[in-house]
Order: sequence, then structure tokens, then C-alpha cells
Amino acid sequence: MRILVTGAAGQLGTDLVAACAAAGDEVFAFDRAGLDISDRAAVLGAVTSLRPDAVVNCAAWTAVDACEADPELALAMNGTAVRWLAEACHRSGSHLVHMSTDYVFDGEMDRPYHEWDEPGPQSIYGITKLIGEREALVLGPSATVVRSSWVGGVHGNNMVKTVMRLVGEHPELAFVADQMGCPTFTQDLAPLLRRIALDRLSGVVHATNQGAVTWFEFAREVVAALGKDPEMVRPILTGDLHPQRPAPRPANSVLDNAVLRLAGYPELRHHHEALLETVAALRA
Repeated sequence: MRILVTGAAGQLGTDLVAACAAAGDEVFAFDRAGLDISDRAAVLGAVTSLRPDAVVNCAAWTAVDACEADPELALAMNGTAVRWLAEACHRSGSHLVHMSTDYVFDGEMDRPYHEWDEPGPQSIYGITKLIGEREALVLGPSATVVRSSWVGGVHGNNMVKTVMRLVGEHPELAFVADQMGCPTFTQDLAPLLRRIALDRLSGVVHATNQGAVTWFEFAREVVAALGKDPEMVRPILTGDLHPQRPAPRPANSVLDNAVLRLAGYPELRHHHEALLETVAALRA
């Protein structure tokens, strides 16, 4: 398979490029310096000249709080950039796999969100990511929107690395116990994205590791994986955070992977197994 990956230097893009290369694909890997997806001419030039079988868009502006302060830039990077990718894919006959997020939901539901639930983003980041989803889905069966949540791994910045750093700096840690999600690890998500691209799966799908936890519970898991006492982590409420964050966070970010399950894809493993693997790799 000929596959073009945007955001290839990010935590997910790095593992996706590695997974595709290991599978023998011809990979065209672009970081932002190599391809600014908000530049229509650059996107059209790259995709239509390379004519990949699939384009996987891992590029986005994911600084959730910063998006609140610059909605125009957030729209350019997370919204209209996907229009340019979709346009280019249409011209080249490429299948588009576009990464999205749990932030497209309001987080108020009392059960996991499935793919047919109505989005209701509460932040600029979530709004612009939903716009990006809609731009991708203009392609119809030639596009897949993959929503995931709480993504982490060996590369880039993520909560696992944050907790590991804080453990060495403070005798006590506090994490919110009223936000719940499914931590998802790039070493598991990346091969799944490759299969989705290869299968040219259509529509919206949710893809996460298994096992829903709060940030408080997840931080305790990371601390325990480091061989430290998880009792050093205490629970707080989102309203207790000081200062309060500019962008609201969904209280419920748990995504039901219904479409993948119904399509016969195997579930990604429990997040705890992937967490132990990640901590070991980061300590090596």
C-alpha cells in the first residue's frame, strides 16, 4: 500500500509510520515543516503528485486551551485543512482516514458514546474538530473518521509522561476524579489505523483501548507501574482546579467502539497492559 501520513512527527504519526514501514508499505511521511495541511496548494500538490492509496491525517492543533484563545487558527488547522485534504483525495482517488476526538461530545451522557450519538462540542477545539469530521465525510465511502480519546505513547507529550515527571517532583499528586475516559495507546492505535486504511472502511468509527477510568484512577495506575505508592495520588473535582482551564473538558469521554465490533475487528487490548509496556519503554 502507498500511504501518506500527515503529522508524522507526532506521537501517533511516529508509530503509524513505523507500523506501515514494518508492514512493507511505501510510506510518505510529512511533518508540518514538510507539509502544512492548512496550505491548500501544498496539500493538492503533494497528494495529487504522489497519488497514495490512502492518506491518514494525524495532524491537528491539539492544544485545547490555546484553541480557545485563537479560534481562527484552530479552524484553519482542524477544520478547513481537512477540506483541502478531502479535495486532494477526491482528485487522486485516495482513501482519507481522519483522526478525531472525544471532544466532539458534550460529555453529559450516562453511558459510553457510540458512533450515532449526536455531537455537542463545548470547546473551540471540539467545535473545529467536528467541522473537520464533516469536511472529511463529504467524501462519502471514501473517508473514515476515527475518534479516539486520551491518547498516549512513547513519543510526544501525554499524561503518562506528565505523571512520571510529577512523581519525581512532588510527594503528593492531585488528579480529577470526575472526568472519565479510555486511555488509548499509539502502539495499538497505529496498526488499527493502517488496517482501516487498507480496508477502506467508511464513515465514523470509535477506536480506543479497553477499560474506562478517571484521570485520578489512571494516574494511580501510572504511579503503581513506577513501583511507587498509588496512595500518593488524591482525588479532586474539576471545579477544584486552580487556575480553571479555559476550555471545558467532557466529564464522560468513554467511546463505545460499536462499528469496529460490528465489522468484526478485534478489540484493542485493555489499556493497563499497554500502559505497563509504555512505562517500561520510557524507563529503558
